[in-house]
Amino acid sequence: MSQATQYVFFVHAGPGELARALHALLYAQELHRAGIPAKVVFDGAGTVWLREFSNPAHKYHSVFRRALEAGLLEAACAYCARAFQVTEAVQAAGVPLVDTAEGHPSLASYVREGWTPIAL
Repeated sequence: MSQATQYVFFVHAGPGELARALHALLYAQELHRAGIPAKVVFDGAGTVWLREFSNPAHKYHSVFRRALEAGLLEAACAYCARAFQVTEAVQAAGVPLVDTAEGHPSLASYVREGWTPIAL
C-alpha cells in the first residue's frame, strides 16, 4: 500500500465549527512532530478562524501560536478573506494571502507538488 508523505489541510469550517478548525491545527502539529510534512490553508469561511484564533483571549490561541511558530500556516484565500471581511485580521496574524487560482489557493498546485489535501 502506498503512503502519502505530506499533507495539506484546507480549513473550510464555518463559525459554528470550532472542532473542525481546531483539529486542522492539531493534526498538522502532530504530523510535524512525527517528521511528516504538513501545512494548513484557510479557505472559504475558514478564513474567519484566523481572526478568532489570533485573538490572545481565545481559548485555543496557544494552539494557533504553536502552529504559526512551527511554520505550518501556509496561506489564506485572498478572495474569501475579503468576502468574509477578515483581510486585515489575516494580515495581522502573519498568514500570507494567496490568489493563485482565480482569487483562491490552487488545489492543483498542491497535488502536483505531491501534497495530499484534507478538507475540514
